Amino acid sequence: MSLKKLVELALKEGATEAEVFCSKARLVNVETQRGSVGFAEESASEGLGIRVVAGGALGFSSVNDPRRYEEAVKAAVRCARARGPDPSLKGLPRPGQYRAATGIYDRRLEELSLDECIDMAAAMVAEAKKDKDISVTFGKLTSQASETSIVSSSGIDACEKETAVYGYIDVILKKDGQVSTAFDYDVSRALDVDFSLVGARAAELARSSLNAVSVESGSYDVLLGPQAFADIMEGTLLFAINAESVQKGRSSLSSKMGEKVAVDGLTMIDDGLLPGGLGTSSFDDEGVPTQQTIIIKDGILESFIYDSYTAGKEGRESTGNAMRGTYQLSPKVGPHNVRFEYPRSDVIGETERGIYVNSIIGAHTANPVTGDFSVECRNSFIVEEGQKMKPIKSLMLSGNAFDFLMKIDGMGRDDRKVGAFVTPTVKVKDVRITRGS
Repeated sequence: MSLKKLVELALKEGATEAEVFCSKARLVNVETQRGSVGFAEESASEGLGIRVVAGGALGFSSVNDPRRYEEAVKAAVRCARARGPDPSLKGLPRPGQYRAATGIYDRRLEELSLDECIDMAAAMVAEAKKDKDISVTFGKLTSQASETSIVSSSGIDACEKETAVYGYIDVILKKDGQVSTAFDYDVSRALDVDFSLVGARAAELARSSLNAVSVESGSYDVLLGPQAFADIMEGTLLFAINAESVQKGRSSLSSKMGEKVAVDGLTMIDDGLLPGGLGTSSFDDEGVPTQQTIIIKDGILESFIYDSYTAGKEGRESTGNAMRGTYQLSPKVGPHNVRFEYPRSDVIGETERGIYVNSIIGAHTANPVTGDFSVECRNSFIVEEGQKMKPIKSLMLSGNAFDFLMKIDGMGRDDRKVGAFVTPTVKVKDVRITRGS
């Protein structure tokens, strides 16, 4: 049965509005253990998520068996009727004008074979192991192609194809009684990545982290690499700009609209149309056109991000930020590609003395409401006269994510895609560092 027929069935069953979300995906996944391929699998999935409005309430059901599509539609209607009216529900979204999303689909990835993925994973491992002291503890290479379709009773009829490839490697180096570890990764929407370079970079980082020294506890200018900065901001800043967090009174930014929340000159944009972005698409997961939403402009908080439900609560339009993750879930508010506009420079080369932090451990322990965090630094280096010098032994970095926005003192030119962020190395002034044991 077509998606349109399922929508018609929902209306016949008593729904006043209906939407069918269909997701088809092909996934190739290769994992290595101790330097050898330990797992390789190619899989395909397809399923539907059905949302309906009935009796003033929202009902949802999901299914992956075509023989049960009609049953799932009826279940969604029953679910809505059982919940009772929701006064905050303003209905499902209406159609809008879509702009083309560029750089999100590569046919070569859709046709990439399991054997080709195994070869790329093996090349990544082999390059790392060219350093005879390196052991590869874990590696992963994933290729995905998907197609999303949304049809609704309001007139939404949208379809889009996407692809992505991701490679990751974790290594350990043992030499003369010393041990160092490192990881690296790369990700793209197209088959344009040389994953052997990922293995080489991980090995190089592990070797450069040998012979580490201690530093005294105190306040330092800290250069947070893209991974470290994104990890700190993911569980704090992204939580705070989410309209659902704001409406539930859990965002520390909820009362600061129009106020200064970041350093002068900093603009932060959630860009749903960024060419080649990991979160780029023509429409969000309820069929609303994506857009560029300016969240912070020149240090001033300008907007939060919304889906249709949270936008309806405030009598405003959705920003096109409804996300599902899977057809089995109803949409929730989420970011696309959060990027920064700020004067760029060689922030490491301009630093007389500071500490560079490549990545961190423990970002998940940050308090999403207050923004407070305390994390362990990984692969850190003393920076002197514009150069990364000696590696540093165990360090703890603590502070407040929202304070960090007010203490930014520079951004590099080395943008990387890290989850929902596209971010460079970020220099933050006067950060508290505690010497590890």
